[in-house]
Amino acid sequence: MLPPLPINRFLPDRVLRHTVPLLLGLLLSGCASLEYYAQLGQGQLALLRARQPVEQLLADPAQDTTLRQRLQLAQQARDFASQHLALPDNRSYRLYADLQRPYVVWNVFATAELSLQPLTHCFPIAGCVAYRGYYQQGRARGAAALLQADGLDTYVAGIEAYSTLGWFEDPILNTMLRWNDDRLAATLFHELAHQQLYVPDDTAFNESFASFVEHEGLRQWRLSRGLPTQDDADERQRTQFVELILASRERLQQLYDSPLDDNHKRAGKAAEFERLRHDYREARDRDWYGDGRYDAWMAAPLNNARLLPFGLYDHWVPAFANLFRQAHGDWPTFYARAKAIGEQPATQRQATLQALQNTN
Repeated sequence: MLPPLPINRFLPDRVLRHTVPLLLGLLLSGCASLEYYAQLGQGQLALLRARQPVEQLLADPAQDTTLRQRLQLAQQARDFASQHLALPDNRSYRLYADLQRPYVVWNVFATAELSLQPLTHCFPIAGCVAYRGYYQQGRARGAAALLQADGLDTYVAGIEAYSTLGWFEDPILNTMLRWNDDRLAATLFHELAHQQLYVPDDTAFNESFASFVEHEGLRQWRLSRGLPTQDDADERQRTQFVELILASRERLQQLYDSPLDDNHKRAGKAAEFERLRHDYREARDRDWYGDGRYDAWMAAPLNNARLLPFGLYDHWVPAFANLFRQAHGDWPTFYARAKAIGEQPATQRQATLQALQNTN
């Protein structure tokens, strides 16, 4: 069984994604409770039972017009993914499931009070990940409460989509259809990229690879449809926001690594989060003309666990962009070279990516 894996890039409006199978449960060790794996299996099974072939929904004139339009767009993007991006051609995202809820799973992140190291959970196939996924919000909150009682910082994040890495025929979900056209198409490219290549125990590699495929795939998708170049303003704002979070995380790491006693570290932690809020307000009012799209995220209680997802989705994107250029824009060649890097030992893989990152 795979754990619920996050799928979207983070950020209040676009970050986490991914998740879970169930028949692999027989392979699991006894390191986690049977109750936890039971809810994973039950949730995945309910999702599988909710699937319907998209082609049948599109052929049914009684179906809601908006639903049919969104599913039609998704199928066009799905065709493009296999025909032009050389991504897997299978039944994933040829099915639809309405789960009657806003999120498919809720992921629980946790850290120690004075640490940025995540509490990790290890699974066959997926490897070790920095969260646990739950199909019911109440279970996720309950798990978070137990961790808080042990003195840990926690964060519960609703996830709108996920991938089983090709173990099941993943459906388009009702939670995905509220996105705009670009994000819907980009998510399909991102998730199919995970089916193309996935390296256990290396989240930064996996998410950066899929994010590059997503970004380049979306660029080519828009070009094929005669659409203008994307407005980079939103991406620049998102990048600035992530940079604020990463800078704060770096200062916190220095604080936690310092010889100060725990009481001084706690005071420094509180001060750092106040600084982050101040820096955010300044950037919002100075550079974003008061655009408060991240206000709600920033207004919520801040802790170490809330910072964990940032940076994972973009870290090696420039390296994969350079690899794609070296492959002369040929997708099969690019995938083959990325796979070869993924098969390297972890230390060598990091060095190879760093060298690619530094390529002009």
